Amino acid sequence: LKNQPPSLQCRPDGLIVLCAGRRQWRALVEAKVGSRRLEADQIENYRKLARDNGIDCVITISNQFATTPTTHPLAEVNRSKSKTPVYHWSWMYILTEVDLLLNRHGVSKTDQYVVLNELRRFLSHESAGVKSFDKMPKEWTELNKLVASGGVIPAGSAGAAAVVHAWHQETRDLSLILSRMTETIVSEHLSRKHLGSQDARIRDELAVLCAKNRLAAKLKIPDSAMPVEIVADISRCCIDVGMSLSAPEDKASAKARVNWLLRQIRTDRLEDLHLRILWPGGSAPTQHLVSELREDPQQASAGKERMAPRAFFLFHSKHLGGQFARQGPFISQLERIVPAFYREVGSKLTPWKRKAPKIKEDRASAADVSTEALSEDARNFDA
Repeated sequence: LKNQPPSLQCRPDGLIVLCAGRRQWRALVEAKVGSRRLEADQIENYRKLARDNGIDCVITISNQFATTPTTHPLAEVNRSKSKTPVYHWSWMYILTEVDLLLNRHGVSKTDQYVVLNELRRFLSHESAGVKSFDKMPKEWTELNKLVASGGVIPAGSAGAAAVVHAWHQETRDLSLILSRMTETIVSEHLSRKHLGSQDARIRDELAVLCAKNRLAAKLKIPDSAMPVEIVADISRCCIDVGMSLSAPEDKASAKARVNWLLRQIRTDRLEDLHLRILWPGGSAPTQHLVSELREDPQQASAGKERMAPRAFFLFHSKHLGGQFARQGPFISQLERIVPAFYREVGSKLTPWKRKAPKIKEDRASAADVSTEALSEDARNFDA
């Protein structure tokens, strides 16, 4: 490499070169293990080094999580004016991808399978320093104390920003955990606006945290009825996890629509399982315990006898008490509650969809819908 900056830290850990015909793609690699953190200044030096040597990009790997490879966990890297792209993967992401390739039979050659399996064995060994996200920052406890005492989270709070950043780390890690559990690629369900701008996502989620004292996320699991919705409510010290479904339009009454959903709930573990019913127009939502609705589905329409639900939100609400504000227990409880809801409830749900149209008995052949037949129908109608 030529034109290296004088900094002693400008020593990349590796160089990847991919060749396709006459075309080459090259990337500098910087990797951190254990609790070592990436540094923005070091990455900027690598960007300059890549630019001066005609290298296409910089790849960073660490135990820090990123929602997408182009969304770096360091805000300074995202805001840099450098034109050299930086991509980031967590070690857990790499381990997850390796695990999926091996379990989904994505590797056909024996030698490649053996090498990947050795990589999985290495990355999963405790000495490798590969870690999940296991605790919220100290600012999490401070925010909980503030809200519990009746305080308001300031809009420009550095502590709130640190909590939102940590939440993004955890929801990404949670998507990887579910990926390994389901052997599919689980991703965070983000709006186009938030996918395109990390700053916009942080700004919007900070506004929600300050106004409503909650953190929220959605995880998209392939072929599931709908994304899994997660809310951490600081005011209530609760984790809510659930799924939204549209009500079946081919059923007229509220009781029939509610029964349609209840039949899909096959678990007997109904404690803290709630059904929020959304009604048309400006009518306020109603909420019931699923255990009570199983005993008497008719109560769902109490006071709304002439209306039919338009949608449902089926969710598990778990009050964590003092554990909610603790940095480590909050994460461990979240990583227990979310997979449990999906395993016992969410994976069993099927969205309603219209049935395919059928050919009418009096129009069973092409002759029945010819211009002559339609003209005859018109004359009979006028008569």
